[in-house]
Amino acid sequence: MLSLAFIRENRGVVDKAIADKNVAVDLDALLALDAEVREAKTKVDRLRAERNAISDSFKSADPAERPALGAKAKAIGAEIAEIEGGLSEKSDALNALLLRLPGIPWEGAPVGPDENSNIVVRQEGRVPQFDFEPRDHVALIEMNDWADLGRITQVSGSRQYCLKGRLALLEQALMFWAQQRLSAEGFTMMTVPALARPSAFVATGHFPGHEEEAYEIPKDELYLAGTGEIALTSLHSGEILEAQQLPILYAGYSPCFRREAGSAGRDVRGLLRVHQFYKLEQYVICEDDPEVSAGWHAKLLANAEMLLNDLEIPYQVIEASTGDMGLGKYRMNDIESWVPSLNKYRETHSCSTLHDWQARRANLRWRDGERKVRFVHTLNNTALASPRILVPLLENHQTADGRVRLPKALQPLMGGEFL
Repeated sequence: MLSLAFIRENRGVVDKAIADKNVAVDLDALLALDAEVREAKTKVDRLRAERNAISDSFKSADPAERPALGAKAKAIGAEIAEIEGGLSEKSDALNALLLRLPGIPWEGAPVGPDENSNIVVRQEGRVPQFDFEPRDHVALIEMNDWADLGRITQVSGSRQYCLKGRLALLEQALMFWAQQRLSAEGFTMMTVPALARPSAFVATGHFPGHEEEAYEIPKDELYLAGTGEIALTSLHSGEILEAQQLPILYAGYSPCFRREAGSAGRDVRGLLRVHQFYKLEQYVICEDDPEVSAGWHAKLLANAEMLLNDLEIPYQVIEASTGDMGLGKYRMNDIESWVPSLNKYRETHSCSTLHDWQARRANLRWRDGERKVRFVHTLNNTALASPRILVPLLENHQTADGRVRLPKALQPLMGGEFL
């Protein structure tokens, strides 16, 4: 969310952000409502002052004048009530428009309508060259009896998975390993629920606009979250953090749920796109200094790359375009891991800086050295998401006989060289 003062003073900047992010929002209507709301509030304040003056003069007034004064005060009260009735409706309409207004993107972001305008920043690791016909992850899983991908659909429907044996152990070991690595980097481990109120989704910017992607539980007025970021953003909502509390570094682990409503039948085979998964999310709350948040963006990205390097998975870093980065993001870098069966890189991580856009929605604030209360900056990035990370892990490390050689970092966890 942008402040109204910023919008009024930077109309051209906001217009450009709307165009660059390909957002359908009527800025003229928003500014017109803002003017009407401000005018109504000014009038209410003037009328209240007038009514207060009448009240103050009532006791000293001539008894013959009091009925007229009382009638005038009553009329003013009725006028205030009428204005406030319309003001509430206009304020709600203004807030609804504000929630759909994009954040201002980083000036270095490529401008374009969608992911086709993204830019590859660099590629890391060596893409494997097999001297045999490599199998995809589903074939490897079936060959080694590591899952019941077919049977589970009878229980839970499509795009579900049920790991077993060594692969089930590997999934848990991977997450614990990543948690330990982030803890060593100064992040506080957090286990957060998937259930959240609609207000928490509004705070992160998932609502309004993406309700169809979330599973709803109407009876309890709750939704199932697709990322730990939703709970972590609202954890300190309404608080004023002191300078010495910042930065707050969380590593949020949670089950996640996504309906994949817009996937249009893509990735229906295997583990790339499932409805329920587990994710370890890096999350930062820091002071509202662009240089400070830029430093944390680099750190979150480096942490994800550290894990991928230790997993010996080739990857590439993407600079996301304005149209692909999402409504509130200032900057977004995706990491795409190499998937041999697809002969391409696929997204496994997404690193985002949102400046104070989320903080304004969530009412996340801090008190600086001069005791001034300001909105914080928020950032997030995937550490590991499973089962998606298992796809490049299994496929890149497969052997001709259908086994999977584990990267050295995981061998002590699994008690051997092979899965």
